[in-house]
Amino acid sequence: MHTQEPRGRRIRFARPRRLASQVLAVQLALTAGVTLLAAALFLAPLSNNLDDQAMRRALAIAQTTAAEPGMADRLLSSKPTPDNPVQREADRIRRATGAEYVVIMDERGVRWSHTEAHRIGSHVSTDPEPALSGAEWMGIDHGTLGQTARGKVPLRDQNGRVIGAVSVGIAYESVRDRLVGAVPGILAYAGGALAVGAIVAYALSRRLQRRTHDLAFSDISALLDEREAMLHGIREGVIALDKNARIRLVNDEARRLLGLTDTDAAAVTGKPLDEALPPGRTTDILAGRVTGDDLLAVSNSRVLVLNRMPTDDGGAVATLRDRTELERLGRELDSTRGLIDALRAQDHEHANRMHTLLGLLELGLTDEAVDYIAEAVGGHRATAEQVTGHIHDPLLAALLVGKATVAAERGVELHLAGSLPDEVVDPTGLVTIVGNLIDNALDAAVGSHDPEIEVEVDADEGGRAVHLRIADSGPGVPYDQRDKIFTEGYSTKRLPPHGAKRGIGLPLVRRLAERQGGEVTVDDRPGGGAEFTVYLPEALREATPAPAPQP
Repeated sequence: MHTQEPRGRRIRFARPRRLASQVLAVQLALTAGVTLLAAALFLAPLSNNLDDQAMRRALAIAQTTAAEPGMADRLLSSKPTPDNPVQREADRIRRATGAEYVVIMDERGVRWSHTEAHRIGSHVSTDPEPALSGAEWMGIDHGTLGQTARGKVPLRDQNGRVIGAVSVGIAYESVRDRLVGAVPGILAYAGGALAVGAIVAYALSRRLQRRTHDLAFSDISALLDEREAMLHGIREGVIALDKNARIRLVNDEARRLLGLTDTDAAAVTGKPLDEALPPGRTTDILAGRVTGDDLLAVSNSRVLVLNRMPTDDGGAVATLRDRTELERLGRELDSTRGLIDALRAQDHEHANRMHTLLGLLELGLTDEAVDYIAEAVGGHRATAEQVTGHIHDPLLAALLVGKATVAAERGVELHLAGSLPDEVVDPTGLVTIVGNLIDNALDAAVGSHDPEIEVEVDADEGGRAVHLRIADSGPGVPYDQRDKIFTEGYSTKRLPPHGAKRGIGLPLVRRLAERQGGEVTVDDRPGGGAEFTVYLPEALREATPAPAPQP
């Protein structure tokens, strides 16, 4: 069974869907349009130019004929007959110049010459008044011989009096023939230009097809939307740079990790990287001045892992991962392992003390047993009282008590000096600074000749500044490494058992100090070892004035 196609159904040409095909079609249409327009713009002035040339040629022939010696005398001395001398001379000039006609008339407008002999003696078909009044005229006009390019001049006698006029015509068909003859050449040039444009357009479309993977506009738009959703939805910071190191894209996670607000992120887009971000290791890694995989950096007290991958266009895409919590857990694991070792040693020491106490009791030396227990307990109590007597901030006091216990178990003496009121602006940051420096000091002091650590905390009286000094009896820091130890990822220690990267503690200390407008320096300790000094100008809250007593 055949179905009949409905009548009147219009055939629709499907538009190309692929980007390269659409661009090719547009370029071909533009090339063809420009070529045709250029040809038309060239032909229009050419036609006018050919008309002007024909009219000027007719006028020149008329002027030459009017200036012919004896022409005025022949007109005055003859009659308008087919064989008069004016007709013979006009016919000679017409054949010599190739004009369509050469008409000589008297002052009444009666022809003395004409291409058709039977028209001699009759009045001219066009207005002779301009020439008979003494003026020259040229133009395109229609007469008995059809449309011609004409030139008319007055004919004067020896005294300059107008006695007639000369009218010369150039066949307009010859002008049109010249124009038509020029069209094939013009079209050949236009066709060549169109062919070159088509080849260039095809080559460009093929290149565009390769670069766009033959996708349609809708596909590209969908990919862009998906890319935006993906980049701003993933929990990993992404920064895209062009070949001139200008920022092209900063996703939401990168803004958070770098501490940029939405306004800042919009402002830095398009700016050079060194202008958009403050100087430091993070900027150096993003710019490619520091290379490597999984590079560590500290930004706004956050530990970041950065990777930079170059792109084919000379730019780069960098990823940022927040490792602050992982690093904190790693450091806690280090502390836990140290505490486990300390507890193991303490358990061993506790067993020895219990055995000693048991022996004293079995020997009946009760007084000695009581003194022995008091001495053991009093040592720990004295340490806690000494710390809380100097340090009134509970977080820092608790840290120092714990560190003193770990130091004692590791065979290191911890000496505490100075005092600190309970008015710290950022207790967590201060605990991080002191904890990192004491951990480094403990690692350095263990195994030295006389292991000890000096911790000194001083606050300006009536001010807001805090001075920290933490010294150890270790090998010290060589002079050429004193700047490197504050660089993320650099460490003189071997990797811990759990494999976490070193080189974060001291950079984090410096970043926290600088965030409060302070600084961290390292020097040699008198007697050997390293001495770290931290200055925090705004670590304490402003003192509130005491209320005035009521009368």
